[in-house]
Amino acid sequence: MQIRCLFPGIMVAIAATSSQAEAQEHPKLVLQITVDQLRGDLIDRNITYFGETGFKRLLENGIYYTNAHHRHANTETIVGHTTLATGTDPAVHGMVANLWFDRATGKPFYNVQDPDYPLLAMSGVDQSTEIDPTQRAATSDGRSPASILSSTLSDEIAIANAGVSKIFGVSVKDRGAISMAGHAGTAYWFSKSDGRFVTSSYYMDTYPDWVNAWNDAGHVLAYAYTDWELTDPEQTYRFAAFDDAEWETDFPGFGRTFPHPFGAWDSKYYTTFLTLSPAGDELTASFAKTLIEKEDIGSDDVTDYLSVSFSSTDYVGHIFGPSSLEAEDNLRRLDATIGRLLDHVDQRIGLEHTLVVLSADHGGAEVPGYLEYLGIPAGYFTFDDIDKEPAARALIAEFGVAQELISSFSQPYVYLNEKLISDKGLVKADIARALARELQKMPAIAYAISSEDLASAGIAKTSVSDAVLANFHASRSGDVYVVFEPHWFVGDFDGLHVASHHGSPWTYDTHVPIIFSRPGMKASRIPTRVETVDLAPTVAAYLRIKAPSGTRGKILDEVVHSQ
Repeated sequence: MQIRCLFPGIMVAIAATSSQAEAQEHPKLVLQITVDQLRGDLIDRNITYFGETGFKRLLENGIYYTNAHHRHANTETIVGHTTLATGTDPAVHGMVANLWFDRATGKPFYNVQDPDYPLLAMSGVDQSTEIDPTQRAATSDGRSPASILSSTLSDEIAIANAGVSKIFGVSVKDRGAISMAGHAGTAYWFSKSDGRFVTSSYYMDTYPDWVNAWNDAGHVLAYAYTDWELTDPEQTYRFAAFDDAEWETDFPGFGRTFPHPFGAWDSKYYTTFLTLSPAGDELTASFAKTLIEKEDIGSDDVTDYLSVSFSSTDYVGHIFGPSSLEAEDNLRRLDATIGRLLDHVDQRIGLEHTLVVLSADHGGAEVPGYLEYLGIPAGYFTFDDIDKEPAARALIAEFGVAQELISSFSQPYVYLNEKLISDKGLVKADIARALARELQKMPAIAYAISSEDLASAGIAKTSVSDAVLANFHASRSGDVYVVFEPHWFVGDFDGLHVASHHGSPWTYDTHVPIIFSRPGMKASRIPTRVETVDLAPTVAAYLRIKAPSGTRGKILDEVVHSQ
């Protein structure tokens, strides 16, 4: 018997809608792009001179949250990356700072160090126990995600797909790659000391042939005896007149004016210069494109995950500031780099089969010199330049001891000398509160909050105290959290005085973009405030898998309903 449909048009529409929804349900790839120090206003500030295939392509096929913020106080690289990866606060995922003081060993602890998993040696390269100079405080060259206390989005993709999903993280920075790859993935990062992408024994015993081939192919050496030059005519740049600003850092051999020379491949700072320029991002994207091809990313119906964290914006921002000719040109070059990466994904996998998510680990402060030029108060802070005697006298009067009470200042935390406190029979909570009170009297310090008060809810509830509390982890956080006044910060970066920094709870450091993009999504700009903890649970909901274990964010309806 033949059955005829009475409403064929409706059935066709239903079938088409069903087919479209089915196509949108299971992307072959989640591509998570994190731009280190991409402050939330910088896309719109620079978009006029962006090409059509980078940021503009994402915005034309995506949902752009223009008022997204980190809600934790310490806006540093590992803190922001891990928050994006886990959908929760550092109070839960545990990565409270790039560096914290390990009370058990009495030594600084670099966030992803792990002596149990040494750096994996490369064929023909003697790495022994050499520590990459960008992580000088680490006491081991070993690396792993062991210190991350929550599952990540990438972990949950692996869990949902019986471990079949291919999961990778790539970055110049080890912490940028490891945090996003999670516990279940594989991370590769750039070693400045060797000029190669490396990993640790946590992930594998030997490098795949394609990694050795990429490292030996001369990609890094190709920049030798060339310069970082302006991409476009100088008159097209907003900050063309500031190319030789006195407040920029004059890094030896690199200078503060265009063109910036990379020099000889065997010079002391050659690989450092690469990362202080768009070259660092170009190398990262090149490695990621080869990884996509050689690891067959997105080649089947199981969702794979690739994180690409671009670091040059951060390094350029530190040395020259976000309002500089260098920062402006770097973003134009980054836009082109992202465009080429998306082209590659489109050719190999298809962007229609890819969910692209873009955000940043933190924003960045304007250079004090630039602000002062505009008549806005700002400055650099160092304990050496202020009178500490009033605080010392107050602590001596109350406890009979002063400077010896402090074991370490590892921004933003002050750690107390617990042994001395115990030996003298003093009460740690009393000392922490007294020290916080005296620190807050110092110039340029807006707040000093003791962990004792955080733990006991003994402080007034404000947006700043909420941000500090979101950063509080009992065993890792220091005894006093220091918040500097807006536009004031410590200008030390790995022993180098830098022009700009980040790490505060102020808007310029918390404001970042969040973009979800996939062909078929209706382009929209949403000014409603959202938070970076919302990103991971939203992607999980889009994939219809469970959220990471510590998730505290909400699901963004516009993204989920775009399917």
